[in-house]
Amino acid sequence: MDRTSQLRAYPRSVSGSGSGDSDLVARCVAGDRSAQRRLFESEKRRVHATLFRILGPNQNLDDLVQDVFLSVFRSLHAFRGESSVSTWVDRCAVHAALAHIRGRRDRQHLELVAESLASNDPSAERRALAREATRHLYAALEGLPSKQRTAFALSAIDGRPVGEIAELMGATAVATKARIWRARLYVEKRAKSDPVLAEYLVDAKHGASPAPKGARP
Repeated sequence: MDRTSQLRAYPRSVSGSGSGDSDLVARCVAGDRSAQRRLFESEKRRVHATLFRILGPNQNLDDLVQDVFLSVFRSLHAFRGESSVSTWVDRCAVHAALAHIRGRRDRQHLELVAESLASNDPSAERRALAREATRHLYAALEGLPSKQRTAFALSAIDGRPVGEIAELMGATAVATKARIWRARLYVEKRAKSDPVLAEYLVDAKHGASPAPKGARP
């Protein structure tokens, strides 16, 4: 699996719920457990993917998914149908990721991946190198302010357009573009003293190992 495939191991989006949103929300707000289960089952994989792309490999992801849906069900009474339920869930996921980043600055939850390169299998070596590159990327992102990191991850890793990111983060498009730009500059600066990250960016630039959309220097 290449670097892009690792970071995009799950689908980013699903088709909108359309006219069924209002009915499903009403049932969830009324405490209908089957409706709540339906919403959870339809969105949980995508929530996990969004959190992974912002936070990287993290031992708390499953707990954070639960936190996201607690927030979803607590706030659905305010849903007015201006956007889809999926967008509402996305917004809760982004807020949960921001809160987690802000709350963990004094500790490290990145999982260090140890994979033996003793095998002569070239694919095993590629997987190990891809894992290491991913680890270095997220280690670099640890040094960013929470909003810059989140905006950058949603753009460069998750491939979302600026307008959508701005909506999810409750920010203007101008502020969002600035955050992404500053984050890119920071990652490029880190790469100057990190050969693994530098090679990742070079490979992405020349197409040897495609980088996530927008992550090119």
